[in-house]
Amino acid sequence: MPKTSARLLSLLSLLQARRDWPGHLLAERLDVSARTVRRDVDRLRELGYPIVAVKGPDGGYRLGAGTQLPPLLFDDDQAVALAVALRAAAATGAGIEEAAARALTTVRQVMPARLRHRVDALEVTAVERAGARPNPQADPQVLVALGTAVRTREVLRFDYSPVTLPTGAAAGSGAGSGAAPPRRVEPHHLVTWGGRWYLVAWDLGRDDWRTFRVDRIAPRTPTGPRFSPRELPGGDVTAYVTAKFQGLGDAGHLPCRGEVILDLPASAVSAYAHDGVVEELGPGRCRLLLGAWSWPSLAAALGKFDADLQVVGPPELRDAFALLARRYADAAARMPAEPTAPPPGR
Repeated sequence: MPKTSARLLSLLSLLQARRDWPGHLLAERLDVSARTVRRDVDRLRELGYPIVAVKGPDGGYRLGAGTQLPPLLFDDDQAVALAVALRAAAATGAGIEEAAARALTTVRQVMPARLRHRVDALEVTAVERAGARPNPQADPQVLVALGTAVRTREVLRFDYSPVTLPTGAAAGSGAGSGAAPPRRVEPHHLVTWGGRWYLVAWDLGRDDWRTFRVDRIAPRTPTGPRFSPRELPGGDVTAYVTAKFQGLGDAGHLPCRGEVILDLPASAVSAYAHDGVVEELGPGRCRLLLGAWSWPSLAAALGKFDADLQVVGPPELRDAFALLARRYADAAARMPAEPTAPPPGR
C-alpha cells in the first residue's frame, strides 16, 4: 500500500478514536509535520469525510457528521462486536431484521479472514416459548421519533391503542371515530423487556408514571414544549422496569411475602428458592421465606416443592392455601369418570 494511503487510513482511525485531536499531537502520532497533517486532512475531506478544524490555543481537528455515511474503520474487537449485534438484531423486536442482515453482509465481506472465522462461528437464534404468540414488531421510525423526544426532553403526544388493531386499521384514525384522546407524556426512557419495546414516561393526564408498548404508539406531530425531567422512582430505570413487570411493590420487593417450614433439607430447597431466604432447621427440615405477586400464586409456588409444610404466617398465606385446596378439590370432583373398558371379545 502506498505510504500516503496508509497514512490517510491511520489518520482516519485516530480521528474516529476520540472527539478532538490537537494538530501537533496528530503529527507526533503519525510521525509527520503539521503541514503534512493539514494536507492529509484536505485529502480526507475530498473523499467525503466531514473533518472540522477546531479553534483554540493548540488548534486541531474533529471528525464531524456529514450528509452521508462515509466509509468507516473498525479495529478487530469493534468489528466483531458490530457483527454480533447485527446477528442478535432479530431478537430486539425493532423490525430491522432485513436491514440488519444486509448490514452484516456488507461488514462481513470486507472483514479479514481471521475475523470472518470468529463471526461465522457464532450463530444467534431467537427462540420463542412453545405456543407463545410472536411479539409485535416496533416500527423503526417510531423508535427513532420516541428516542428523539427522550433525548431532546420534549413533551410527546401520541395515539395509543390498548389492543392489537385489525389489519388495515389505524390508531387514532379520526376525531369522529370515538377514539380516545391522544396521550400527553414526558418521555424518559426507551427499554426492551421480553422482546418488546416500551416507553417509560410521566403521563401528564394520569399524573403518574406509565409504561407504554411501542408497537401500540402512533406519534403525533409536532411535539410539545421542553420539560425538566422528573426523577424516576428509585432513580434507576433497570430496577424500575424490573419491579414494574415482576409486580414488585414500591418498596422494591414482591408485595406478598410468607414464611413456611418445609419437610425438606435446606440444600434441596435453596436451588429452587430463587430470591427466597432458606434457613436450615435440622436434618430434613428448613424454614423458607418467599415472595410473590399474590397470595394464591405464593401458595402455588410453595406447593411445587411436593413436601409437607407448615404455614408460619401471615394469615393471608394460610387463607390462600385453603382457597387453593377448595379449588383443587372441586376440580377433582368435577372430573368425568374414566369410561369402563368393554368386556373382552365385544
